[in-house]
Amino acid sequence: MSLVAGVDSSTQSCKVVIRDAETGALVREGRATHPDGTEVHPDAWWAALRTAIDQAGGLDDVEALSVAAQQHGMVCLDEDGEVVRPALLWNDTRSARAASDLVTEFGGPDKWAAAVGSVPVASFTVTKLRWLAEQEPAQAGRTSSVCLPHDWLTWKLAGRPAEITTDRGDASGTGYWSPATGSYRTDLLQMAMGATPALPRVLGPAEQAGVAGAVRLAPGTGDNMAAALGVGIGPGDVVVSIGTSGTAFAVAESPSADPSGAVAGFADATGRFLPLVATLNAARVLQAAARMLGVTQEQLSDLALQAPPGADGLVLVPYLEGERTPNRPDATGSLHGLRLATATPEHLARAAVEGMLCGLADALDALGLTANRVLLIGGGARSEAVRRIAPTVFGAPVLVPSPGEYVADGAARQAAWLVSGAPEPPRWEAADTELYEADVTKGLRDRYREASDL
Repeated sequence: MSLVAGVDSSTQSCKVVIRDAETGALVREGRATHPDGTEVHPDAWWAALRTAIDQAGGLDDVEALSVAAQQHGMVCLDEDGEVVRPALLWNDTRSARAASDLVTEFGGPDKWAAAVGSVPVASFTVTKLRWLAEQEPAQAGRTSSVCLPHDWLTWKLAGRPAEITTDRGDASGTGYWSPATGSYRTDLLQMAMGATPALPRVLGPAEQAGVAGAVRLAPGTGDNMAAALGVGIGPGDVVVSIGTSGTAFAVAESPSADPSGAVAGFADATGRFLPLVATLNAARVLQAAARMLGVTQEQLSDLALQAPPGADGLVLVPYLEGERTPNRPDATGSLHGLRLATATPEHLARAAVEGMLCGLADALDALGLTANRVLLIGGGARSEAVRRIAPTVFGAPVLVPSPGEYVADGAARQAAWLVSGAPEPPRWEAADTELYEADVTKGLRDRYREASDL
């Protein structure tokens, strides 16, 4: 049996799965935590990776490994390959003004979308480099090369070779690499920080990045791209992930460029493209509703399923932390249609689930794709009410894979692809997948749209 390893170096932790390269069967796994905060020294990722590998039984019998990691993080290295400063993570918003400045300086969102497929926001690496140049010019001056979290970990595993590598998927989240042309836009990097540090070589989807002892290293990728591999997304599928925030993404054959900034025009990990929309409010809407009602998440689900579809007109607009899609950063949550008949825990629970799902349906609409089916993943997908109500909002069958480490699994699948040498990644059969189908709740999204526009 040939074994491969997949790594998910996320914001919170590092997960390692060891799987059979042919069938995808899980053999063993391990994990370790990362420090809190929006800036972290990469050495913490390295220590967590080593611990997680040890917990997973080591790599002595593993043929290949791939690292997937959080996108956008800024890792700056000096001429000796040493880390210049702690890495700024995707969720560090101190570069928000830098993002706005860069959009203006380059001529507006249309030009950015045409150049790199996305309009940069504070999460993108290019905005963090502008912040570094303005706020820490000495550290910017010491920066000889810039890479991303997965790039750095792969490079460390390979023994710090002369060349750092990356892949199309992760490179597409920097703001200075174009998915449409497959090349860096060093002019944008120069505009951002007044310099052009060395950048990783962009590998093909199944090209070898190096070796770690006897273990072959696949290119690795960003977390969203690995998740797409992990759930086995196919043509006509859209993945909706309900975590702290929400995402909707699909594999496309051609690049996208949305000047509104709603759709990030990423590349994927297979040579195709991965248009992605993010929302700020997802599972936390359910947590807030449960807290308001003084119940557990399971009890909230039970309550929601006791109310009728549409909650008799009660609508919860879930903008609890502003919103990104649509772009309403100063918006707040609100409750509409409250009457004596709807002033019940059951109605509020149903409105919370439907409101969250309507917000995610807005993300689906922004993609501009007709979904044949929706693959529902993330912590929020564990709610039975969410699973059963989702098709009534999305208007498509909803497939819920069994809970798992989709990002690490996708990385393992990429490692298996490297081993196989085949033109496409191996097909691994998903286990315990549940299908949910239901009629659309008429008028629900219209009422939600009216309420959210108030």
